[in-house]
Amino acid sequence: MQHRVAIRRPLYEVFAFVAEKENDPRWRPSVVEISRLSGDGTAGTTYHQVLKGPGGRPAPADFEITGYEPGKRLAFRATAGPVRPEGSFDFVEEGGVTHVTFTLEVALDGTKKLMTPVVSKAMRNEVQSLERLKQILEAG
Repeated sequence: MQHRVAIRRPLYEVFAFVAEKENDPRWRPSVVEISRLSGDGTAGTTYHQVLKGPGGRPAPADFEITGYEPGKRLAFRATAGPVRPEGSFDFVEEGGVTHVTFTLEVALDGTKKLMTPVVSKAMRNEVQSLERLKQILEAG
């Protein structure tokens, strides 16, 4: 699943805001809490995260940064929770506008395939949260 937005802000400003995961609750409505467990924000950094799960119940969704290329790419994978997606944010600047693409993927097998409709909806909402990021960053 993927979503892309164009944000009228400098590339490194947008990248820095997204890479600072403690900002996530400001633009990702599903985030209940987030805190850094280890690392400096680059590859290998781990975070404790709790998301709003089905029925509003808290769902663990700890993750690790798996790729960090300043101004270009930020990749991650979930390390806790019933569903463990992998994702990335890719950044490209064109004409003073920063294009951000949020990709989120998960492989559901066995009995987890029964969760496909719920997981698909949650993932769609998650990638579309880029619209909120755009609003916040363009508002200054």
